[in-house]
Amino acid sequence: MLETYLLALTAFTVTIDPLGMVPIFLALTAALDQRGRMRAAIRGTLIGATVLLVFAFFGDRVLLVLGISMPAFRIAGGLMLLAIGFEMVFEKRSERRNHTAESIRDERLQGESHNDDVAIFPLAVPLVAGPGAIAAVILQMSAHGGDTATQAVIIAALASVLVTLLLMLLLAARMAHLLGRTFVTILSRLLGLLLAALAMQFIIDGAKQAFGLS
Repeated sequence: MLETYLLALTAFTVTIDPLGMVPIFLALTAALDQRGRMRAAIRGTLIGATVLLVFAFFGDRVLLVLGISMPAFRIAGGLMLLAIGFEMVFEKRSERRNHTAESIRDERLQGESHNDDVAIFPLAVPLVAGPGAIAAVILQMSAHGGDTATQAVIIAALASVLVTLLLMLLLAARMAHLLGRTFVTILSRLLGLLLAALAMQFIIDGAKQAFGLS
């Protein structure tokens, strides 16, 4: 159970990226006061959590309706997570996400949409519940289909990451001062390497199932 929890925790930590979300959140909420930031942090995390839980419990059924086999999704999801891992190792993901956040912020400040709720877009979707996190939660849950106890452990790992994210967003201004750029970069690359290894395992498992080797 501990191994399952740690693997799920690693996958969710990397795909949701609580540390990397801090500067992005500050950029998105630059026009809000402290209360507005707290409200956006809470709403964004809760909405993102709801989306991820829906995919956790019903993602395999959605794939079934679409005619997508689980081995095919494991391979595709593994490739997606592998790409994210490479981006993190070579320090491209945070750069891309920061650029996207700044572009959205500038559009909101300059256009008529500056009063739109950033908690829903882009904070909840796609920053919290993005393609990588959705793929990770479906893959983790489907790997233990029918094992309620193990799936509960996976949900606990997801909850741990989301609680950590919420705390970091609530303390975003302080976290930005406490966390040095070097520390965040080193941690991001290390987690990216772990995610790449986990993604390869997903691809291998999916290929074995697809060709009847397992």
